[in-house]
Amino acid sequence: MISNQILQNTIEGLKGIARVEFSVMDVDGKEIASTMDMGSCSKAAMEFATSPADSQEIQGYQYFKIYDEQQLEYILVAGGTGEDVYVIGKMVAFQIQNLLVAYKERFDKDNFIKNLLLDNLLLVDIYSRSKKLHIQTDVSRVVMIVESGSGKDGNVLELARTYFGSNSKDFITAVDESNVIVVKELAESDTNREIEKSAKGLEAFLQKENVKEIRVAYGTVIHEIKEVSRSYKEAKMALDVGKIFFDERDIIAYSELGIGRLIYQLPIPLCKMFIREIFDGKSPDEFDEETLTTIYKFFENSLNVSETSRQLFIHRNTLVYRLDKLQKSTGLDLRIFEDAITFKIALMVVKYMKYMETLEY
Repeated sequence: MISNQILQNTIEGLKGIARVEFSVMDVDGKEIASTMDMGSCSKAAMEFATSPADSQEIQGYQYFKIYDEQQLEYILVAGGTGEDVYVIGKMVAFQIQNLLVAYKERFDKDNFIKNLLLDNLLLVDIYSRSKKLHIQTDVSRVVMIVESGSGKDGNVLELARTYFGSNSKDFITAVDESNVIVVKELAESDTNREIEKSAKGLEAFLQKENVKEIRVAYGTVIHEIKEVSRSYKEAKMALDVGKIFFDERDIIAYSELGIGRLIYQLPIPLCKMFIREIFDGKSPDEFDEETLTTIYKFFENSLNVSETSRQLFIHRNTLVYRLDKLQKSTGLDLRIFEDAITFKIALMVVKYMKYMETLEY
């Protein structure tokens, strides 16, 4: 069904071209969209709706019926008589008729994509409905999820559709109130660089439209339409894991999550047991700020003592002293790769547990 606002915009645009006043009414004579007050036409529209005629001139106005699959949907009233007004009215009725078909097709495709994302279709249904809706099944695609704060008009879905274009082969939909989903078709030569470029372009467009707090996550590239739901699940995980371990980034790919996606799937009791066994009940993030800064900088520089001390503006021996002190308190020597990995994972596990605690409140 076409929204009233779209009908209003359509007839206003056509009025500007044809210089004819229009009104669209339902079968009960209720005005849906109009370029002028045609309240006096309401009764005539109801009578016309029950008549066998498809068009008729009544009291100085031209009336036309608009059907949706042989079901009478609207009455179009064109102000004025004469051959020119009749022809213009027929053209406008034809235009609205085509809008009905186009929006219904888009609704059918949108409904199909939603069910595809949510794994609500049998394999045989996926391919039969794809064929019916003229959707290619064997092209490369990737699923993006866009999460945002409130926009200028709150309509991020329509903004995303505007950005990608109504005639593109991409599908833009939503399965809940918080996220917009883009099923983007790719060229064979497209790589993760092109996907990220597209995500950045969308982010920049939404920011220009005053949309706040934008995060974009995307899954891996799939080559069969039946795999769309997998890319969607990956994008969802990337969105969640990105908030925990990559909170400084607005755009995150599933392929970049690394060990974070494994930790995200661990049960909380197991995480608590791990921390308790490694640190004897203590938490690795309870160290003072200086120690934590040293640890993170040491990891950033791939356990390189010289480069870490240079970036921290401290003597090499000072760094060695800090690492020795940390070893005494935890039993882990960060200069040894295995101990460094254990400590790094522990920091990530603690971060994950704290994030999950915030979701419980």
